[in-house]
Amino acid sequence: MENRLKPMDAEQLREYGHKMVDFIADYYKTIENFPVLSQVEPGYLRNLLPDSAPNQPDSFQHVLDDIQAKILPGVTHWQSPNYFAYYPSNSSVAGFVGEMLSAGLNIVGFSWITSPAATELEMIVLDWLAKMLKLPEDFLSAGQGGGVIQGTASEAVLVVLLAARDKVLRRVGKDALEKLVVYASDQMHSSLQKACQIAGIHPENCRLLKATSSTNYALSPEFLSETISQDLTIGLIPFFLCATVGTTSSTAVDPLLSLGKIAKSNGMWFHVDAAYAGSACVCPEFRHYMDGVEEADSFNMNAHKWFLTNFDCSALWVKG
Repeated sequence: MENRLKPMDAEQLREYGHKMVDFIADYYKTIENFPVLSQVEPGYLRNLLPDSAPNQPDSFQHVLDDIQAKILPGVTHWQSPNYFAYYPSNSSVAGFVGEMLSAGLNIVGFSWITSPAATELEMIVLDWLAKMLKLPEDFLSAGQGGGVIQGTASEAVLVVLLAARDKVLRRVGKDALEKLVVYASDQMHSSLQKACQIAGIHPENCRLLKATSSTNYALSPEFLSETISQDLTIGLIPFFLCATVGTTSSTAVDPLLSLGKIAKSNGMWFHVDAAYAGSACVCPEFRHYMDGVEEADSFNMNAHKWFLTNFDCSALWVKG
């Protein structure tokens, strides 16, 4: 009877919560002592854990000991000051404490009535962020547009690609799916190709146009126009253009204004993926990298990169 499961009461929560905070604080205090890249071999953990779940609960301290001995060696330390791979992804004390509150309230906010504060706070804070970025008013929730939090930029590009697909198919007919064409630089994140697969866009109709050092690896408007003209000539339907503000490979920035005008003249949905560098554009000296965003139908940036926000928090705005 001593080992039967009991619900955690408020005092246990206080006790274990303090222990967990201490564990994490100690981790951050010593994080520079860990090798940034995990040194384990693939499959290392299976040899350290049992084949099936335990039948009896374990002590909290033993769980922490297991994390220290078995899990941390298999962690690549993204929060280390010595970490420079991929892109910045730094959390903060405020972000961590906010995550504690979110986990404690455990809201399932799939509609307004399930927690009005969750829906309304999301709308308000994303309006704040849109204003910091100086996005056009069409992206604010006061009108027909607005922002919503996605998990990642990969989810965001899928959402808007599906919206664009359905919009054009309502106009040209659902049987035209095989004629739809998507355009982006070859520096664009691979998530666009995956989104095309999910949306039913034929792989050969996902045009990843070669970017070179002559344009600092940005998408050339002239090359884009030429490719669109060729596709129109053979009866295809250009419907979606994705530009990037800060490519993962080289932080290249596509010329939004020129590309947006091309998209508009061809009746295409224009999405701006600023997952990497969008955060920097809250600074007046970097805002010019977003010039032309007024031509966009949707815009996305990752707060979990440079905004000291825990993964995952990807902000997506759609124009009304």
